Amino acid sequence: MQILLCKSKITGGTVTNKNIYYEGSVTLDKKFIEKADLIPGEMVYLLNINNGARIMTYVIEGTSDSGIICVNGAAARFFEIGDPVIILSFSFMEKSEAINYKTKILRLSKNNKIIE
Repeated sequence: MQILLCKSKITGGTVTNKNIYYEGSVTLDKKFIEKADLIPGEMVYLLNINNGARIMTYVIEGTSDSGIICVNGAAARFFEIGDPVIILSFSFMEKSEAINYKTKILRLSKNNKIIE
């Protein structure tokens, strides 16, 4: 039996840009993607702490060290520049694997710098 588990979490981030007329997705700093164990094209939930929106979209790789969190397409209607966000990814795992799995957590400062 497989269960759905939270694989990765990026917390403390702030929306830096939005582009309503893009096909969709969320653009993330390449370093955020690497440290959170994500891959471009991976489905994620983008949570808006200010208004409670919970949007499913996919990751696009942005420039490394840019601090970018850009909400694109229709999802951008639910986010404003400066909104605090949480980004979650999930994975199906066998129960035996999930029991010992540790969610990758990436913490960001308010200016989207990685907190080591």
